[in-house]
Amino acid sequence: ECWEGESDPGRTLCSSPGLASSPECACGRSHFTCAVSALGECTCIPAQWQCDGDNDCGDHSDEDGCMLPTCSPLDFHCDNGKCIRRSWVCDGDNDCEDDSDEQDCPPRECEEDEFPCQNGYCIRSLWHCDGDNDCGDNSDEQCDMRKCSDKEFRCSDGSCIAEHWYCDGDTDCKDGSDEESCPSAVPAPPCNLEEFQCAYGRCILDIYHCDGDDDCGDWSDESDCSSHQPCRSGEFMCDSGLCINAGWRCDGDADCDDQSDERNCTTSMCTAEQFRCRSGRCVRLSWRCDGEDDCADNSDEENCENTGSPQCASDQFLCWNGRCIGQRKLCNGVNDCGDNSDESPQQNCRPRTGEENCNVNNGGCSQKCQMVRGAVQCTCHTGYRLTEDGHMCQDVNECAEEGYCSQGCTNSEGAFQCWCEAGYELRPDRRSCKALGPEPVLLFANRIDIRQVLPHRSEYTLLLNNLENAIALDFHHRHELVFWSDVTLDRILRANLNGSNVEEVVSTGLESPGGLAVDWVHDKLYWTDSGTSRIEVANLDGAHRKVLLWQNLEKPRAIALHPMEGTIYWTDWGNTPRIEASSMDGSGRRIIADTHLFWPNGLTIDYAGHRMYWVDAKHHVIERANLDGSHRKAVISQGLPHPFAITVFEDSLYWTDWHTKSINSANKFTGKNQEIIRNKLHFPMDIHTLHPQRQPAGKNRCGDNNGGCTHLCLPSGQNYTCACPTGFRKISSHACAQSLDKFLLFARRMDIRRISFDTEDLSDDVIPLADVRSAVALDWDSRDDHVYWTDVSTDTISRAKWDGTGQEVVVDTSLESPAGLAIDWVTNKLYWTDAEIQFTDRIEVANTDGSMRTVLIWENLDRPRDIVVEPMGGYMYWTDWGASPKIERAGMDASGRQVIISSNLTWPNGLAIDYGSQRLYWADAGMKTIEFAGLDGSKRKVLIGSQLPHPFGLTLYEERIYWTDWQTKSIQSADRLTGLDRETLQENLENLMDIHVFHRRRPPVTTPCAVENGGCSHLCLRSPNPSGFSCTCPTGINLMPDGKICSPGMNSFLIFARRIDIRMVSLDIPYFADVVVPINITMKNTIAIGVDPQEGKVYWSDSTLHRISRANLDGSRHEDIITTGLQTTDGLAVDAIGRKVYWTDTGTNRIEVGNLDGSMRKVLVWQNLDSPRAIVLYHEMGYMYWTDWGENAKLERSGMDGSDRTVLINNNLGWPNGLTVDKASSQLLWADAHTERIEVADLNGANRHTLVSPVQHPYGLTLLDSYIYWTDWQTRSIHRADKATGNNVILVRSNLPGLMDIQAVDRAQPLGFNKCGSRNGGCSHLCLPRPSGFSCACPTGIQLKGDGKTCDPSPETYLLFSSRGSIRRISLDTSDHTDVHVPVPELNNVISLDYDSVDGKVYYTDVFLDVIRRADLNGSNMETVIGQGLKTTDGLAVDWVARNLYWTDTGRNTIEASRLDGSCRKVLVNNSLDEPRAIAVFPRKGYLFWTDWGHIAKIERANLDGSERKVLINTDLGWPNGLTLDYDTRRIYWVDAHLDRIESADLNGKLRQVLVSHVSHPFALTQQDRWIYWTDWQTKSIQRVDKYSGRNKETVLANVEGLMDIIVVSPQRQTGTNACGVNNGGCTHLCFARASDFVCACPDEPDSRPCSLVPGLVPPAPRVTSISERNPVLTNTLPTTLRSSTTRTRTSLEEMEGRCSEKDAQLGLCAHSNEAVPAAPGEGLHASYVIGGLLSILLILVVIAALMLYRHKKSKLTDPGMGNLTYSNPSYRTSTQEVKIEAIPKPAMYNQLCYKKEGGPDHNYTKEKIKIVEGICLLSGDDAEWDDLKQLRSSRGGLLRDHVCMKTDTVSIQASSGSLDDTETEQLLQEEQSECSSVHTAATPERRGSLPDTGWKHKRKLSSESQV
Repeated sequence: ECWEGESDPGRTLCSSPGLASSPECACGRSHFTCAVSALGECTCIPAQWQCDGDNDCGDHSDEDGCMLPTCSPLDFHCDNGKCIRRSWVCDGDNDCEDDSDEQDCPPRECEEDEFPCQNGYCIRSLWHCDGDNDCGDNSDEQCDMRKCSDKEFRCSDGSCIAEHWYCDGDTDCKDGSDEESCPSAVPAPPCNLEEFQCAYGRCILDIYHCDGDDDCGDWSDESDCSSHQPCRSGEFMCDSGLCINAGWRCDGDADCDDQSDERNCTTSMCTAEQFRCRSGRCVRLSWRCDGEDDCADNSDEENCENTGSPQCASDQFLCWNGRCIGQRKLCNGVNDCGDNSDESPQQNCRPRTGEENCNVNNGGCSQKCQMVRGAVQCTCHTGYRLTEDGHMCQDVNECAEEGYCSQGCTNSEGAFQCWCEAGYELRPDRRSCKALGPEPVLLFANRIDIRQVLPHRSEYTLLLNNLENAIALDFHHRHELVFWSDVTLDRILRANLNGSNVEEVVSTGLESPGGLAVDWVHDKLYWTDSGTSRIEVANLDGAHRKVLLWQNLEKPRAIALHPMEGTIYWTDWGNTPRIEASSMDGSGRRIIADTHLFWPNGLTIDYAGHRMYWVDAKHHVIERANLDGSHRKAVISQGLPHPFAITVFEDSLYWTDWHTKSINSANKFTGKNQEIIRNKLHFPMDIHTLHPQRQPAGKNRCGDNNGGCTHLCLPSGQNYTCACPTGFRKISSHACAQSLDKFLLFARRMDIRRISFDTEDLSDDVIPLADVRSAVALDWDSRDDHVYWTDVSTDTISRAKWDGTGQEVVVDTSLESPAGLAIDWVTNKLYWTDAEIQFTDRIEVANTDGSMRTVLIWENLDRPRDIVVEPMGGYMYWTDWGASPKIERAGMDASGRQVIISSNLTWPNGLAIDYGSQRLYWADAGMKTIEFAGLDGSKRKVLIGSQLPHPFGLTLYEERIYWTDWQTKSIQSADRLTGLDRETLQENLENLMDIHVFHRRRPPVTTPCAVENGGCSHLCLRSPNPSGFSCTCPTGINLMPDGKICSPGMNSFLIFARRIDIRMVSLDIPYFADVVVPINITMKNTIAIGVDPQEGKVYWSDSTLHRISRANLDGSRHEDIITTGLQTTDGLAVDAIGRKVYWTDTGTNRIEVGNLDGSMRKVLVWQNLDSPRAIVLYHEMGYMYWTDWGENAKLERSGMDGSDRTVLINNNLGWPNGLTVDKASSQLLWADAHTERIEVADLNGANRHTLVSPVQHPYGLTLLDSYIYWTDWQTRSIHRADKATGNNVILVRSNLPGLMDIQAVDRAQPLGFNKCGSRNGGCSHLCLPRPSGFSCACPTGIQLKGDGKTCDPSPETYLLFSSRGSIRRISLDTSDHTDVHVPVPELNNVISLDYDSVDGKVYYTDVFLDVIRRADLNGSNMETVIGQGLKTTDGLAVDWVARNLYWTDTGRNTIEASRLDGSCRKVLVNNSLDEPRAIAVFPRKGYLFWTDWGHIAKIERANLDGSERKVLINTDLGWPNGLTLDYDTRRIYWVDAHLDRIESADLNGKLRQVLVSHVSHPFALTQQDRWIYWTDWQTKSIQRVDKYSGRNKETVLANVEGLMDIIVVSPQRQTGTNACGVNNGGCTHLCFARASDFVCACPDEPDSRPCSLVPGLVPPAPRVTSISERNPVLTNTLPTTLRSSTTRTRTSLEEMEGRCSEKDAQLGLCAHSNEAVPAAPGEGLHASYVIGGLLSILLILVVIAALMLYRHKKSKLTDPGMGNLTYSNPSYRTSTQEVKIEAIPKPAMYNQLCYKKEGGPDHNYTKEKIKIVEGICLLSGDDAEWDDLKQLRSSRGGLLRDHVCMKTDTVSIQASSGSLDDTETEQLLQEEQSECSSVHTAATPERRGSLPDTGWKHKRKLSSESQV
């Protein structure tokens, strides 16, 4: 259909018949068809209008693709076809209207510190590559992508993310590439018992389930909750638990996450300003027919009438008839409109005279004139616009156009100038401002973490993770802090901006802190809480917290500060949504906006633009306004599903959206240029721009001294106000009270709060207490400012100061449900009720610190609840709400008990006493009343009987009565006499419990207890007159007949272990109550227990701490008696008669004995034990009995010295746990947890029968008098039965988790006769009973002498070994091979050991401390020998003859020596060492041996001074670890941990043979007699074999973590002597024996003593001498040979000893201080020696020169990259039992050249924790690696040759020193040659399948990692 406009000759509108299909329109022959419009309309224009340079169609379709007209030579041809004067080009005006006349203009010269853009602009160099398009053409951002670090993953778009985000199920890369090609999704791990699993798999604590908070983030933790927290009035509760505004119900918009607010709706009514969508949703009326689908069903865009007059484009003219024509057709003399409106006088079209010309008077134009179709057309310069007369130009006020300038704008005639606030700078476009400083970062909370993203690029990093529910966020740029609120934890936290140092700021009194703001000028923190409906303020550390605003607040959410103006702004989305502001001290509150708001979420302030922006999630809009609320305008009203938070920076807005889970940005003026910064986020919440300009500097109104305020200084306008923390009075304009005088105290289960009566606001303030889980009862004591409370979840009574400081638990044992609490402020006593459901209800009393606790009433109680005391009369009162509810009273000492109220009671809860009127008040939740009566129960009266749904707590103060009510969730008060004048103090408080008023006016009372405690030894309690007091004793202790003094302790009692404590139950009193033994240590797993009744001590074992300890029964004098060699000590028995302690160990399978102090420890039984548990003693009979619950459970007996062992019972046993001896009836009783019975038999095992059955899971068993007692794991109880019949089973104590061993003790029983008599049986050490008498015994490992009485002080021959944190010994004198710890202190990571038999000291290296130390074998006299300059000391050896110490240092690759005391330290070898490890000395021969497991593994030998170095073994070696010498057969033995074998050779490396060919991972070895002993990392054991045959392999000790070095200490080991053995060989410092002579040497660092190289000569102190004086001395001290292999050849004259002259140096007349001088024993120096020496020196100098020349050439040829080639070594730098690897970077190729070593088919290695890569990378057989090798070989030029043939250097040096004879040298060189050639030929395709022939054994292994 087409219709023509009225008198419209050319333009025709056509409607397309179907919008769905692609419409086509056909215009007439003389018309051009424009493109189809968005509404499906077609436009026809006259054909001649096409390609005339004028936009006639409105969409430029008539000008697209046109051949541009030709301009005259005087004109410039614009890109859009327009012709302009050539003089207008590059004049700064956009004359072409497409800016093409201003392009490619000659650029201005940029300054040195500027970057030239491609478009000619100049920008700051700093702006280049900052992620911001500053040039405008993006030419400043054409940059290389930054490299990702090792810990980052590179996305496909080049951005970097944290490495652990790869394949974590969360899309972190913008392009999603981090979640591509991931392994198949692993199911989410199930949550543990204390956690709830959200719908998407995350685990939260179970206590957060159904708590009304959206902790999961998707409300799944609040769905299916039967008991929701009801929403407030005016709110609607979604099915998910979310509370929303009730007005949003059925408004057509799904506000609940589950859409439950839009279900079951009748048709919704929209307001007059709204349009109702088809779905029922209401949208703004202005959105109707705006081309956007706002209803989501397009109903707002349907049936939109065509108004007939389409909106014209900006470069078109709207004719009167509604037609649009091109702007240039105006006043051209042609009726283009058809109604002549384009030529009418109204358009100031002057009649054309035909004479108009731009050359005459500029055509009448005031500025620019051009001819168009023969007519004059006036135009204006940029900055002006044409007036209506068509000729004159007037100034354009650009500043009136919003957003024309970013910040400031100044208009001038024809121009304008933009300017920027401080901290910003104009960009090259001269309109927009760029912030100075670093690149901006968007900081946002993501619920489970806080992340940062760079808005201009894809950089995306994690700041903090593993958060619970981070919502609100802010930062403090100057202090580099980030703050956030967590609505799951209900806390505000902070951390450094680098993510470190997380700490809590506010941890109490928060319910839903949804908004957070930092005042960076005055260093304050403000926050909103929609749960408490408050705005609060505090210092940055949370101190001085104050409720700032609390009235007329409903749901405050976002908060923003303007510290420079001293203003806070906040949004409130309650029933009357609004945005408000006030001064920062809370004054001057005012409404900014309160119309057209529904859900105002985010709020931000543009400090430079002086505006505020906010988002409304319900209206889906972002709005802005001036800071006073004026000029409000919507910036974005499309495409905002659920905006939450917003921030602004420069010209951009950034906001988070819950629905799209994204961060978006747009222009802050126009809302255009929208883009997604990040999407697919977890749950984006608050957002801020992290940049210094977001926190500009401002004046601190409080100055440096906090404004003189004692607490808070808050800005107010341009001044400040001093403020006090919540509840504190202001006592002057600047000062606050230091404490509270009176306040209401109430418990709320999870917290305890106070409401100050000192101030008007009555805000409740949470007392900052830790771990309050279920507080019920309260009381207070103003004398020491304490508040007391009971907790029925933790079953404790605690106290703290009223401000939360000094918190401590007062009573924490034997409490079930302490629901009532009362303080006697007169005698300082604490009274409480305890309603034990399974056991006895009790009323107890103790001192206020919990000491001297005793039970007052335990009979005829049935659920006691509240308790109050009246010290004036000496009475206490309590409510009892059991089967027959009542209120009782008794004296405060439990005397005179009577029921005072027993009728018309249901649930009597709170109690209170009016001391003045002598009345008792109570609240009854069943009767729903508050009543009172006289203190004797008379004159009962109802005070309040209506509107009391469920009263609980009750208290009185002055004229008012206060109570808590569970149902109304409120605290109320009324007049205490009439019950009238009711008020509500607080409401909407869940879980209200007890209530009290703290004040300082309790009446004083005189009492006899005030004078010397009334004469009582323990407790003095008030009682009714006439006595006024009585004495009582702690639980379980009886009062003496004098009524004042208590007996010293319990006589008869049960004592039992409960894993974390030890408790006693007195059998002296008529009730059972357990009392904790107050031992002041932390127990972890206390299992076995024993008592010494003679000294009153308890002994116990802790299997986690691995120790046996003891203490007095009152908890004092705790000490550990056994601290080493224990694993799981299940059984323990004290021999009180013989003064010994016996124990069983299931871990080591041993039974041991020791003195009561732990000394003289001895293993009694170690064979054929599986899992020994309980042990009992019968000293008089000399027997010990024990149970074994191993695979073949049995009950055994032996003498108490381990002799005469016999099995008593071994059938029908399962888990025989408890065991006890009934000496009276000579019977043995035991408890079996598997057969579930307690059995009895005679002492020889006969007459066995069942005593008690069934018992569920008995563990400990004991007996006393006629009863047996046992602990039961299943029932968590202690039971009792008759020992004769097993009948009359009763419960002694219940609800005791972790019950273990139990013992019954009667201290009054006589002990019995000691078999060893008074003189220890004449034994020097241990005297142990046996059936026939006694026997003498020695500590473990020591043999008894022939006299059968005495012992040696230590074993004669023993193994000494290290295991990181310990040094132990195993005696070889005895057969039990038990390890005994050497008590050396401060062991961290001991690796190497040796022993000096002369002084009896052990030497060891500790690589954690990097020291070498020594100590005596009893652990005393520990001292550091070498304390500095060590890195990794792997090997250590003592020269017991010369008194020298040798060690290898793998870290420094040196071998050093010193005297045994650490003096005279000297480096002996420091070249051609790669990884030196083990070291051994042979003083008789003068030899030094060591292993090197570096790149070229070898075993070497040298003289003890390091000379005559020789490689003994360098073929077929892997990782030569340990090394030892057999001095008798003169052979060396070594272990190879790579080739898994033990080998030996003679002292020259010849006659090599394999001793053992299959060992797992040997580390160190030693030799004694016919045995070789070694430690093994893999099997964690010490093993031995026959040194001759390699057979008879035995395990000496198994299951030892961290085994390291091992040595033998034996009289036969360190024998022989040499020349250094007498008087140190006459040397002043070091004496080194050699094969045929010895040498004296000087330390590397001279000490205070003069050093001589001549034996017997002590030189004088150094002095300056002439050369003539010096020469004779030098002549007498010249060496015959020098060690040419040293790398310390000094050439500078200053380094020569004695400052010798250059001439002397050339003649070789200067001796070095670190050179060794040999001397044959007993020979002097003759002239021939002098001459020979001179000749020798000359010869050696020549050799050295040649060698240096050779090395200089070689260094030039060496590949520089080879310095990086290192291998992974086992690092011992860890104090744990694990071995850690220090990975050293290698060239990439070498990662592939590793020959891998694994276990055999059993693959045992995989069970271990830590992998050790030890040793050398060999070539693998893989083809790809061979190809890499070939490529490496060709490119690196003989890389392998330089390393495989490195020994050639060594050989040449050795040869030059004359240490090898000619045949040996030739032989070694030939070996080297063959090895080199074989390596070179290895890398050929023909040999691809096999390993290169390097002379190594080619047994193919699977891995290079032994896992330990």
